[in-house]
Amino acid sequence: MPVAFVTGASGTIGQSIAVSLAQKGYSLILHYNNNKEAVLETSNRILTASGEEPNIVQGDLSDPTSVSELCDKIKVVPDVLVHNSGKSYTGLVQDFQQTDLEGALQLGLIAPYQITNHFLPDMIKRKSGKIIVISSVWGLTGASCEVLYSMVKGGLNAYVKALAKELGPSGIQVNAVAPGFIQSNMNNVFSNEEIEEVVSDIPAGRPGTPEEVAEAVCYLASPFASYVSGQILSVNGAWYC
Repeated sequence: MPVAFVTGASGTIGQSIAVSLAQKGYSLILHYNNNKEAVLETSNRILTASGEEPNIVQGDLSDPTSVSELCDKIKVVPDVLVHNSGKSYTGLVQDFQQTDLEGALQLGLIAPYQITNHFLPDMIKRKSGKIIVISSVWGLTGASCEVLYSMVKGGLNAYVKALAKELGPSGIQVNAVAPGFIQSNMNNVFSNEEIEEVVSDIPAGRPGTPEEVAEAVCYLASPFASYVSGQILSVNGAWYC
C-alpha cells in the first residue's frame, strides 16, 4: 500500500486531502502542531473510510529543531509528500516585525525544503515519488494586505518549478495546487458581507470546497499525472486565470 505524508492535517483542507487519499488506497501519516482534537477527528474519518488507522505525528514546523525531530519520527519513506502546513498573514507590509518575517519563512518555505530533503535520498534511490505543495492564488497574483503571505506562496511556486526540473531525471514529480477562495477555517475571519463581495468577483459564483482541492491533490498523486511536473494547478473557479 502506498504511503502519503500530509503536513497540517488538522486544518480544513488538510483533513480533506488526508481522507481523499485514504479513500484512494493510501496509508496515511498525518502531521499536526496544536490541534490534536482535529487530527484525531481526521484519523477517525480515515478509519471509517478505509479501515486503516493512520500514523499521527506532532511537530512545530516554525521551529527548525522540531522539524528535524519530526522527520526522525517517520520510519518509512512516503510515496507522496503533501506540504499543506501554512498560516495566513493579513495586514500592511510595514506592520509585521522581524520575528513575523522569520516565522513565516521558516513555516512556509524552510520547513517544506527541510522535510523534502530528509526523504529525497531514498526517493531518488528508488526513482519514484510525488511531492505536492499547497500554494495559493496569491502566490500567483499577489495580494495587497497579504504581501508576506503572497511572498511565501510565490516562493513555494518557484521552488516547485525548480525542483521539478532537478528531480525529473530521477522519476519524481513535483507540483503545486493553488486554491482560490475556499470554504475553510482560514477564511472564517471574513464577515458574510465580505464573503459575498469576494464571491461576486468569482466567475463560478461560489467559494470552492476543501474536497475540490483534495481531488486536485489526488490527481497529482496518481499514476495518471506521471507526466505532469513543475505545474501550479489552480483551483479557483476562474477567479484569476
